[in-house]
Amino acid sequence: MLIEFSVTNFRSIRETQTLSLAASAAIKELQEQNSFLTDLAALPRMLRSAVIYGPNAAGKSSFILAMAFMKDRVINSAKESQQGEKIDTKPFLFDRASQSQPSEFEVLFVADGVRYQYGFAVTRERVTHEWLLAYPEGRAQRWFERQYDTSIRQENWYFGTHLKGRRQIWQEATRNNALFLSTAIQLNSEQLQPVFNWFANMLQMVGPEGLDPGFTMSICATESSKQKVTRFLAAADLSIADIKLEKRKSSADELPEDTPDKIKKLLDGKDIMKIKFLHTVNNTEDTIELDMNEESEGTARLFAFAGPWLDVLENGAILLVDELDNSLHPIIVRFLVGLFHNSETNQRNAQLIMATHDTSLLDKELFRRDQIWFMERDRSHATRLYPLSGFSPRKGEALEKNYLHGRYGALPFIGELKF
Repeated sequence: MLIEFSVTNFRSIRETQTLSLAASAAIKELQEQNSFLTDLAALPRMLRSAVIYGPNAAGKSSFILAMAFMKDRVINSAKESQQGEKIDTKPFLFDRASQSQPSEFEVLFVADGVRYQYGFAVTRERVTHEWLLAYPEGRAQRWFERQYDTSIRQENWYFGTHLKGRRQIWQEATRNNALFLSTAIQLNSEQLQPVFNWFANMLQMVGPEGLDPGFTMSICATESSKQKVTRFLAAADLSIADIKLEKRKSSADELPEDTPDKIKKLLDGKDIMKIKFLHTVNNTEDTIELDMNEESEGTARLFAFAGPWLDVLENGAILLVDELDNSLHPIIVRFLVGLFHNSETNQRNAQLIMATHDTSLLDKELFRRDQIWFMERDRSHATRLYPLSGFSPRKGEALEKNYLHGRYGALPFIGELKF
């Protein structure tokens, strides 16, 4: 479960921007559908989704990429980077001071029934700060913290008594461009495993280009999962009666002549999966088969979504989607979001964070007022994220109309074009 995510000085984001999934106690509409109670007494009700609106280049993609960057550093910094290798962070470039300052990331979440607060700050050269707090009994326990002192060029370390294991060995093994969390996991820390697993297994991201259909195809290999995907597509009002998978061996002879021999050898004899969609012929029980490239772009995109969407719902994970409405009809988007807001299809309280331009969703009783966020760039080109609730909107307010009329900001500025 995601409680809150904050990012500072990353891409178009300069000042700290925070997205919270804590539900407002003052807002009661759609409470049972769109929010849920946790088992932790210290937490309020949590939201099952949040939607972000804003013009192109406002920073919506930067915000999602920030969480993707954080996930990648946690999973890979200890095993894929070498000492002295640069960290691929991108600070805010429109301000001289920001260019040399660290990018900072922090997330509050729940894993295995325990609330955690984990974050780190990095420059291109090194990790400058990293910390982890746990709340196993509702009270904060600082498990570890490291901070680089630039004046003496030395790291200061702190380990709390609640963190068990070979802490000194893990510290000595942590390179200056790697995270302590990642290193400790590589060296078999069992206590930190739930934190690592949350990043590895519970965070899924989809960019504006969409998804490769490979994951959905792979789960269709079993009949039960294939039927789940088929029902998913049928529920979205697609005229697909069944899915057929064909597997065959690839041949180097099929590749273009200028393909390098090394690549030909690598691909020769590999299994190739091909998918066909079966549609019912009008007024008959017969079916016809269509290849993926014969289907619409929207159908292909929805099929690619099906596997990850069902997987996230089944496992209670968090899904971040940039431009969900790309190639999808607004009714299909409402169907996808509705799966998160339905306790029957979302029994494990999975969460969805989506960026969209589809303003028609605002007045369809799909989102609570505390689920709607806006993003825009200020005059210094820096991204600003803010909630609709900051405008104290009335229940039943014409949100789409007010947004398009500029009441909440976050609209593109259209200038005059002269020839």
